[in-house]
Amino acid sequence: MMTKCGKGNEIVYGCTRSGEKVPNKEGESKELPIAVIGGGPIGLAAAAHLADQGQNFILLESGSSIGSNIIEWSHVRLFSPWQYNIDKAAKKLLIASGWTEPPAGVLPTGKELVKSYLDPLSKLPDIQRNLYLNSKVISISKKGLDKMKNSGREQASFVMYVEQLGITKRIKTRAIIDATGTWSNPNPINADNVWTEEEGALSKNIHYGIPDIAGNNRHRYTGKRVAVIGGGHSAINSILELSQLGDSVEIHWLMRKKKVEEAYGGEEKDALTARGELGSRIHHLVDKGKVKVYTPFRIDRLIRGNNGIELSGEFKGEKYTLSEIDEIIANTGSRPDFSFLREIRINIDSATESAGALSPLIDPNLHSCGTVRPHGEEILRQPEKNFYIVGMKSYGRAPTFLMATGYEQVRSVVSYLSGDIEASKKVGLELPETGVCSINLANNLTCCN
Repeated sequence: MMTKCGKGNEIVYGCTRSGEKVPNKEGESKELPIAVIGGGPIGLAAAAHLADQGQNFILLESGSSIGSNIIEWSHVRLFSPWQYNIDKAAKKLLIASGWTEPPAGVLPTGKELVKSYLDPLSKLPDIQRNLYLNSKVISISKKGLDKMKNSGREQASFVMYVEQLGITKRIKTRAIIDATGTWSNPNPINADNVWTEEEGALSKNIHYGIPDIAGNNRHRYTGKRVAVIGGGHSAINSILELSQLGDSVEIHWLMRKKKVEEAYGGEEKDALTARGELGSRIHHLVDKGKVKVYTPFRIDRLIRGNNGIELSGEFKGEKYTLSEIDEIIANTGSRPDFSFLREIRINIDSATESAGALSPLIDPNLHSCGTVRPHGEEILRQPEKNFYIVGMKSYGRAPTFLMATGYEQVRSVVSYLSGDIEASKKVGLELPETGVCSINLANNLTCCN
C-alpha cells in the first residue's frame, strides 16, 4: 500500500511504511507514482491498467465524485452498448471482485454508466486507496526547472500543484497521464468560435449541453421559444427531448451545415442502431414541421432585445435576425484546456488541438469514429518525457472520439510506462463502422471526462 510523507503542503509518494523516503542517487524517492488526472471512464481505465500492472499511481479527480462530468448528462442514453463501454483491465479486476457485468447489448444512460461500472471500479481497494476527489490540478512543472531549461530535464520529476479544498499542495510524480477530457470547456455560440461579453451576459438563458428536459428542467422550457444551436447528435438529442413537451414549445434549430440532411447521418445504414435511430427520428420531426430549421446559419451577434434574445448573423448568405427567443440550448462542441500545462513541453496540432502526431489520423474531414486507425503510446508521446494526453482531450476539437479508442490508448501507455515496450506497440481495436460520425462529447455517446 502506498503511503505519504513530506512536510507542510508537500506530499511525497513512494515512502516506507514508517514514513521515511527511500532515496535514490538523484535524491528523489525510489518510486514516485504515476499520476492520472481525471476520474472519468478513460482515467479510471488507466488506473485499472496501472493497478493490474502493480504500479504505484494516484488518480486525481477535480469533482466531488467519480464521473462528475457524466453526472451532468446522466439522463442521456448512450448509443453504444455496454460491450464498447467497458475497459478490459477494468473488467478483469471487477469480475475478480464478484461484480456482475451488465448485458453486452444494452444501451446504458450516463447515470447507469456511473452506477453500474465507474463507481464499482473506483471502489476496488487497489484503486480507492489511490483516489483523491476534490483535487484540481492547477499547474504542472518539472522539479526546479522552468520550461526553457534542458539540463537534467528528463531525469527531473514532475511537480503537480493541486488544489484540495482550498489548499494548494505539491505532488511529485514520475509520469503523468492527462485524461481530463473537454466537457467543462464548451465552444461558444458565435460562428467565429469567439467568446463575447454579450454571450456571457445571457448565461442565465443558455444551457451548454443536453438539459434534462423531462426532469428538473421541464418548467424552464415549457411554453417557450427555444433555439437549439449545433448540427451534431447532441443537438438532435436536445430537440428530441424538447419535442416531448408537445406543442407547448416552439423549436428553432440553427446550424452551420449546408443542408439539414447532413445532420441525419447514416440513419438505417448506421452500424450503431441507436445512433441511426436518432437521425431517423429527427428527420421525421422536421418533415412534420415540428422543428423550424435554419441552415446554414452563422451567428455573429446575440443580445437581449425588448421581447427576448435576438440571434443575428448570416442565413443562406443574407443578413438575418431571429428574435423573441426565450431560451438557448448550445450544442456546439467543446475544446481542451491547456492552461495548467503551460510549464511543460507539449506538441499540439494547430488546427485540431489534438496530440500533434494524432491529428492526421483523426481529422473529422477525413475520418469517422469507426475509421480512426488504432494508435497508442508512440503516437501519443509528448516532447516532455513520460507525459501523455489521452482520451477525448487527445482528440482536441475533433469530434470523432469513442471510449473504446481511449481504452486502447491507456493500455498502450501503461504498458510502456511499466517497461513492456513490445505490448505498448501492439495496438488493435475493433469498432463498428459508423457511416457518418461527426459527434462531440456532449453527444452522450461514448466519450468521457
